[in-house]
Amino acid sequence: MALTAKQKIFADEYLIDLNATRAYKVAYPKVKKDETAAANSSRMLRNAKVEDYIQKRMKDREKRTEITQDMVLKELAKIGFADVTDFVSIEDKGAYKAVQVKTTDEMPGDKLGAIAGIKEGANGIEIKLNDKGKALELIGRHLGMFKDKLEVSGTLETEKTKLDDLINQMRGGDG
Repeated sequence: MALTAKQKIFADEYLIDLNATRAYKVAYPKVKKDETAAANSSRMLRNAKVEDYIQKRMKDREKRTEITQDMVLKELAKIGFADVTDFVSIEDKGAYKAVQVKTTDEMPGDKLGAIAGIKEGANGIEIKLNDKGKALELIGRHLGMFKDKLEVSGTLETEKTKLDDLINQMRGGDG
């Protein structure tokens, strides 16, 4: 069974910037509250047909652009695992120590992607690196190291199960 017209609009809009709330409000313009759109878009993303469509379109885009997840991870790794000593050295000048910027030939080629910019400043050459913390966070999220939400799955017996039984089970009790 194919997607409904609204599901297709939602999925196509979602693929633009991966903002599900915005995509839902485009597909359903009568929805004005972000909270409502966020809740409904979350449910929409769990719909098997919508999920399959989005995954297929993402794979198609990967082939078309020739940009893969591996490529993105490698670029993030350049930023995340670069060290300032890849780009500068500390030299002993007798009475003081000086920071010496390495030539690009001396810098590791696989780390150059970590550089956000180089400029001549008031105190000499300044090297600005991309955000290492953000790169490591993105890598960690991709690897599933961080969980923003608790996922609970299973089935419940509708009227028999009480909140106390659920809490007991979560604590490791027999229920």
